Amino acid sequence: MTDLSGAVLRGARERRVRTGGVELCVAELGDPGRPTVVLVHGYPDSKEVWSEIAPRLAERFHVVAYDVRGHGRSTAPHPLRGGFTLEKLTDDFLAVADAVSPDEPVHLVGHDWGSVQAWEFVTVRRGEGRIASFTSMSGPSLDHFGHWINRRLRRPTPRRVGQLLGQGARSWYVYLLHTPVLPELAWRGPLGRRWPRILERSENISRGGGGGYPTSSLPSDAAHGAWLYRDNVRARLRSPRTDAYAHAPVQLITPLGDAFLSERLHDELELWAPRLTRRTLPAKHWMPRTHPDRLTTWITEFVASVEAGRAEVTAPGRYADRFGGQLALVTGAGDGIGRATVLALAEAGARVVAVDRDEEAAVRTAEEARAAGASTAWARAVDVSDAQAVEKLAEEITAEHGVVDLLVNNAGAGPGGSFLRTTPEDWKRVLDAHLWGVIHGCRLFGARMAERGQGGHIVNVASVAAYRPSRLPPAHRTSGAAVLMLSECLRAELADRGIGVTAVCPGTVTTDSGRRLAGTDAEEEQHRRRRAAHPHGPRDCPPEKVAAAILHAVVRNDAVAPVPPEARGVYAWARRVPGALRGIARTKPPR
Repeated sequence: MTDLSGAVLRGARERRVRTGGVELCVAELGDPGRPTVVLVHGYPDSKEVWSEIAPRLAERFHVVAYDVRGHGRSTAPHPLRGGFTLEKLTDDFLAVADAVSPDEPVHLVGHDWGSVQAWEFVTVRRGEGRIASFTSMSGPSLDHFGHWINRRLRRPTPRRVGQLLGQGARSWYVYLLHTPVLPELAWRGPLGRRWPRILERSENISRGGGGGYPTSSLPSDAAHGAWLYRDNVRARLRSPRTDAYAHAPVQLITPLGDAFLSERLHDELELWAPRLTRRTLPAKHWMPRTHPDRLTTWITEFVASVEAGRAEVTAPGRYADRFGGQLALVTGAGDGIGRATVLALAEAGARVVAVDRDEEAAVRTAEEARAAGASTAWARAVDVSDAQAVEKLAEEITAEHGVVDLLVNNAGAGPGGSFLRTTPEDWKRVLDAHLWGVIHGCRLFGARMAERGQGGHIVNVASVAAYRPSRLPPAHRTSGAAVLMLSECLRAELADRGIGVTAVCPGTVTTDSGRRLAGTDAEEEQHRRRRAAHPHGPRDCPPEKVAAAILHAVVRNDAVAPVPPEARGVYAWARRVPGALRGIARTKPPR
């Protein structure tokens, strides 16, 4: 058994709750006068799986985490067979809820088998009125799962058969846990000893992370927990309840890299949970350990919305499930692509920081972002070519709002003219803004993402000019090529930190930046702008289209994202027949 004083739930108040022949260990953090959030752990964990999230939530809520019967410091039923049914687990939860919040309903959060249990709590009649909201992570309702299987068996299309076979392959461990004796022997023997190393390799969960996780009770927890599967899975999948409707608002957080559960399991969930908010996270199964900041934000916002009576409204914008609640910082946000990206993120429910060296433009964009749906939006006036100014910005944003989840380096200078007519001052202006601005942003914000260890994403806006040589303008194309290569290198370096890096390469964008091409008069500038648009096709590319491509590329974790289709065509040429593009580049365009 673990010693609570040595766990990361340090400072928690402990109590014992007796129910159904067992004694549950319950830990409490935060002010009991605030809304109560109950955390239910999964298999083969104990309540210490919440040790990163519980203290964060306790800053706003009364947080309760308990060891499920047979786990951690809670006692096990005797006999074990039949002692872990969903009915008995519901008794345990209601006893805990009555002990910690006798007069008010609680907000429920479950992970893995904690979520499987919680679906039972939130759909049975005796749980009605005791649960204010439910956040589900990596654990479906067995009833919903059973209906999901039956629908695909009754109408087996190729896609549905593929989904069944795919989930069947992911559920390999369930079959093993139904075998007698062997799981207990494995967990109390070599598997129990090697489990921390397995988590480190498969989920990137450091054994040196502190918090007594995994706890020393893991072997017995896992051996007892095998009865969760044996007592419930086959019976419920064969005869799922037909009345398993959620009587509270539900927030579903789906990890996109879960090795055990398919995203498709939740395809028809709105049938059972009409008040549903969906979130997706580029993470693996053990999200409470790998992404505590993001989960804390989402849980906090969801609970607050329920308390304020707003939980039934999901952020309306596209990708709201992916970007809602994220902290995003966009440079060059005063106009053009930067402004459009800020507004697209705002519509998706993100918290945004609009950065531009023009303070009035940044403030205007932030105001528009709040009107577009951003939960919060701030403006900062910063010249990104100034390393000290960007460092100060990174320190301020981190201290005030936390580590940035998404960084969009978009600030840049005008393209410039021909090489012989571009002065050293023009080169410095272009490279300072378009290259050094990206370097400063990646270095200062990327380092904080890596240090946090919870992933993130960096987008560097380059240009189709990065891979399409031309007689002019070389300064713009050189800086774009450098940004593209920097992005490729950084993507390789940060991959094992869970940080994605994307180079977005727009073609000609219909935005008036007000910049003059270096080494040209007004008439020559207009002529070259018209000629610059021609190689990428006849269609205009508005900044809103580039912004949409940025969000789409982040969701897909693309390495390079040319936009529009004409730019993708040029990219294909650059990769397959670069000599053709070099030949075109030597051709002097007619006037």
